[in-house]
Amino acid sequence: MTSINLTTLGCPKNMVDSRHLMESLVSNGFVPVGNPEEADIILVNTCGFIRDAKEESISEILKLAVLKKGPGKQPRKLVVFGCLAQRYMDELLREIPEIDGIWGVGEDESIIEYCKGVEVRKAGRQEAGSASELPSFSPSFAYLKIAEGCDKKCTFCVIPSIRGKFRSISPEDILGEARAYVKDGVRELIIVAQDITNYGREWKEYNLLSLLKDLVAIEGDFRIRLLYLYPTEITNELLDLMASEEKICKYLDIPLQHSEDRILRLMGRRGTRKEYEKLIRTIRRKIPGVILRTTFIVGFPTETEEDFRGLVDFVEETRFDRLGVFTFSKEEGTPSSKLKGQIPERTKKRRQDEIMGRQAAISLEKNMEMIGKKSRMIVDEADEKVIIGRLCSHAPEIDGVVIIERLEGPQFGSLEARKAGSDVAVGNLIDVEIVDAYDYDLKGKVIQ
Repeated sequence: MTSINLTTLGCPKNMVDSRHLMESLVSNGFVPVGNPEEADIILVNTCGFIRDAKEESISEILKLAVLKKGPGKQPRKLVVFGCLAQRYMDELLREIPEIDGIWGVGEDESIIEYCKGVEVRKAGRQEAGSASELPSFSPSFAYLKIAEGCDKKCTFCVIPSIRGKFRSISPEDILGEARAYVKDGVRELIIVAQDITNYGREWKEYNLLSLLKDLVAIEGDFRIRLLYLYPTEITNELLDLMASEEKICKYLDIPLQHSEDRILRLMGRRGTRKEYEKLIRTIRRKIPGVILRTTFIVGFPTETEEDFRGLVDFVEETRFDRLGVFTFSKEEGTPSSKLKGQIPERTKKRRQDEIMGRQAAISLEKNMEMIGKKSRMIVDEADEKVIIGRLCSHAPEIDGVVIIERLEGPQFGSLEARKAGSDVAVGNLIDVEIVDAYDYDLKGKVIQ
């Protein structure tokens, strides 16, 4: 049997793509292995969104390419695909000749056909791999991609040129995948797309609201999280459903990108600062206790100190629960890369550090308010020393976590509670009390 190893870089949407490809490969008789050194075929799903992501992808390809070199190395193939490959296929082939096969986005069938033709030079493969070796699979959470591509005209973004126009995935496929995950014990389904608010635009009577109603109707003990909502397309009906439906986390990820009207117009973003402020007030009124996450870009071309100070004021006034800041990345082929008034890297970094420093203080204040409160937690990691999990207020891989140390002593709960936590496993839902707080993480104890 031919063994395969797949490395995924970039966003959750890439993780979904990798899992679907790996499932198809396994159904065609390939064996997933966790170590690339044990694989006949090494696959890399790349990211090409911004400069840092491109550099990470290239570094990973070069690291894996080394496995093909040197005496005694088992002959193996290196396959590169995804966003970076879509954008820079010729350059990658020219600069990294160790690449044996390269494809862009959405070319699973071609990749599978290529892998079928690879001659395996070493026989005696071990037994078939398990689901735990498939990408983006966790007993605690799974990403559900509900659409591909994007029709927005953000002047800094390369996604439309890489992944094409917006296309909704059929509800039958999404619901089938969701049911399979819930049956396997997954506790959190995370809805992702470049813009989930646009879901169902091809159809007249089925949209994001319809999909969510069908998802919450699935039987099982699980929750749903929404990522990447375009601010001006969030409806009152969606907020009302979130407020009333227990299975949907009271958590919204709304990438605003900036607060100042002039910069928003240059970015090609819809909405104004006043509209954003009104939206946030509406969300907080309709969904008491909601957790709001956003991302901003600093150092966009022509961003003045006045523009930046306006953004800082917006952050301090709004007090987001979660916040990320990117420095502007000058991406080839985007309208913003041609704008005059490019900002020096040192200035971008200073602005990024200032906002993140202010957000750390806000986050700590909000976390301190959690001390003494009790909540339900999904366990993501567990060993003999520590349990790590997330509340509904934490998205995996981007937000903080709850840390529970398995130690003796009354500060870690009663003897009964410690015994209750002794057999905790990944994917369990447990009740916890928050006992301490840090900038982004919380410390808790198991309660009965």
